Amino acid sequence: MLLNQSMIIAVDFDGTIVEDVYPKIGKPVLFAFETLRKLQDQGHRLILWSYRSGKRLEEAVAFCENHGIVFYAINKSYPEEQYTHDQSRKIHADIFIDDRNIGGFMGWGKVYQKLVGTEIPAFKKQKKRHFLDFFR
Repeated sequence: MLLNQSMIIAVDFDGTIVEDVYPKIGKPVLFAFETLRKLQDQGHRLILWSYRSGKRLEEAVAFCENHGIVFYAINKSYPEEQYTHDQSRKIHADIFIDDRNIGGFMGWGKVYQKLVGTEIPAFKKQKKRHFLDFFR
């Protein structure tokens, strides 16, 4: 799947953006914030889609903001949406990124490759390159 146009991407927090040590906040998953920033820079809207609520959700949002990610919406389809018990809790998004997918989380490098189509060539042994070199 290549992203040709702006899409809405719902992203889980625990186990996807950070290591899963709920209720604490784990260390960032390798390349999570770099990939999310790149997707945002390309015009995609990111929704934080998390089991967290209340204070724990506020902590997660602040953690992401401190790492340069400000979400379009948080646990809702659009910023102005008001949740009531007479409507579905399911949010609208084009893509959901979650560690609970069948097969588990593939890692942010593969997520980026699938969404953007950038192939990461095989590394030569004599020259080490950083994953982020392919975003520049």
